[in-house]
Amino acid sequence: MIQAFGLTSDPRKELPPAVDDVSFEAHAGRVTALLGPPGAGKTTALRLMLELQQGRGLTYFRGRPLHRIAHPSREVGVLLGDVPGHPARTVRGHLRMLCAAAGVPVRRADEVLEVVGLVSLREERLGTLSRGMDRRLGLACALLADPHTLMLDDPADGLSTRESRWLYGVLRAHATQGGTVLLTTADPKEAARTADRVITLDQGRLVADQDAADFSRTRLRPRVAVRTPHAARLAALLAKDARTAQRSVEIVREGGNRLSVYGSTCADIGELAFRHDVLVHQLADEIGDMGPRAAERQEGQAEATEIPGEAQGAGHSGHSEKSPGAPSPLPSLPPPISVRPAPSPLRPLRYELRRAAGVGTGFLTTAAVLVVSALIALVLARIGHTPQARLLAAWPRELPLPPAALGAGLLGALAFGDEFRHPALAADRGTVPRRLGLLAAKLLVSGVTALSLAVLTVGCDAEVLYLVYGRELAEVPVDWLSLGVSWIGLVVGCAWAGVLAAGVFRSTTAGLAAVVAVPILVVPMVHKVLEGPGVRSAAGFPLRVREVLLMQWPFGGERYLAAGARVVAQPVGGALMLSLTALLCAYLLTTLRTRVR
Repeated sequence: MIQAFGLTSDPRKELPPAVDDVSFEAHAGRVTALLGPPGAGKTTALRLMLELQQGRGLTYFRGRPLHRIAHPSREVGVLLGDVPGHPARTVRGHLRMLCAAAGVPVRRADEVLEVVGLVSLREERLGTLSRGMDRRLGLACALLADPHTLMLDDPADGLSTRESRWLYGVLRAHATQGGTVLLTTADPKEAARTADRVITLDQGRLVADQDAADFSRTRLRPRVAVRTPHAARLAALLAKDARTAQRSVEIVREGGNRLSVYGSTCADIGELAFRHDVLVHQLADEIGDMGPRAAERQEGQAEATEIPGEAQGAGHSGHSEKSPGAPSPLPSLPPPISVRPAPSPLRPLRYELRRAAGVGTGFLTTAAVLVVSALIALVLARIGHTPQARLLAAWPRELPLPPAALGAGLLGALAFGDEFRHPALAADRGTVPRRLGLLAAKLLVSGVTALSLAVLTVGCDAEVLYLVYGRELAEVPVDWLSLGVSWIGLVVGCAWAGVLAAGVFRSTTAGLAAVVAVPILVVPMVHKVLEGPGVRSAAGFPLRVREVLLMQWPFGGERYLAAGARVVAQPVGGALMLSLTALLCAYLLTTLRTRVR
């Protein structure tokens, strides 16, 4: 059951709020429709209920606000707009990734694909799906965690009649099993046909809250649409004929050459027009919406007697319509609604692995790095005068960073940048999460990826140099341990800098820019600080560390510590450590700020 109290959006500039003091209930086991024309505030109401938009009011899902529910996706399934997934990800891969985020077994992806009829398209890319298939996938995402409540914004928009009938059949089945369904629509006939209760919004205000039967009786009226160049004459003839036959007929002039006739039939109107030689261009049965603004539109236009009892029926608008002067049961100023951050995945490491392996960007980047590194190594070997360590790393002095470090930084930036570009985690829960569990998973996966890339790059470069120039240029340097630690620290550090910067600045481009800024901006600053007057030199820092640690570590562990100390003592290593520390602090500050808010 959903209970919404006093939903009010924050107004923009001098405009009135899109939703103004809206209260209603959606009961379990029933389908409830929010009806209104475009701009009536239906979508804004849903976003306020889901705490995705700033405003005021309260919404309870089975007695609890959304931010008090431990696992919101298991309580509320949401479909707002298109599925915000990576266009290169497969349908099945996208659902399996969301399974890890929701903490449900991976077989659930295949189960919901069976329900929505996408089994045959499970290997299709999201970017190739039609509108109907995208709607089916959105419904599958909403059903994935088996929620009690479904909230859907105009789910049948752009669908064919057959697809719409199927969609509403699934929603009806969910309600029949005891679930709550709340959907929005602009079509009154669709609302009357598919919902058990219809809540009508107009210009941000609730104007009616009715059972579907009452809605159909009082708001949907059969009529005959007539187009004729002699609209005034035909209207007068119809009114005269109605008075003669003592029938209740209402004729509405809708501008131009169009008439809407209530209480008559196409046959009667056609025969009357034929007898009086009135030319008719259109004569058709229609179902019209006699909503709250229809009376204003028709005022002064009716040219026949009213249907008995119509005024009484049109005035009925359910128990939620407020009468003038009636005391309001809600406080004058409902509590504020603040945008809540999305919860982190319940299984962050599994989620991150499926996210990274679900698209080919990482594999293409790795292949491009290996090819470019091999080519640069060959060019450096041909030119000569390049130290062996830089030759194996394919790092000429003219480049700020080697291709492997740039590739690792790009992969790290994509790890968080894609969350903001294709926010699969934040489709229905607000901002992309910056929780420490998700960060740790991304750092771990990006670190292992960078480590693999560093080893593969050196191995491929050595193999290519051996094949082209012989064993001499492929020899391992004598101080391979310290060089290896420095190399791995550089590549992994660049990957982590990309992850943290993309998480802080919400952009892949900003993440990669932060990686490139280390050798271009931070290293010169570190040089300037260290070489300034009054600053003591850090030379001999690794040796002094070894002297302090008098005991010998098992398995020669002191050598690895000394190698790590050499990395930190280098300008690039120190600058990278400084950048990582600053980015981590910025990330933690943003995380704490969202939690306090």
